[in-house]
Amino acid sequence: MPAQSKAQQKAAGAALAAKRGETKVGDLQGASKEMYDSMSESELEDIASTKRKDLPESKDD
Repeated sequence: MPAQSKAQQKAAGAALAAKRGETKVGDLQGASKEMYDSMSESELEDIASTKRKDLPESKDD
């Protein structure tokens, strides 16, 4: 599942880093914290690996 915005891709990257022990879980905030709690490492990899070039900054509701 690819990211739908640059913000989502960035949040997934932060959550993935915490899952891998590269950053502290306590440093996560907002969407990245929710992603850390609810998604597996492989799901986070899929979202974080999305190319950012053609993505909008944030997703419109």
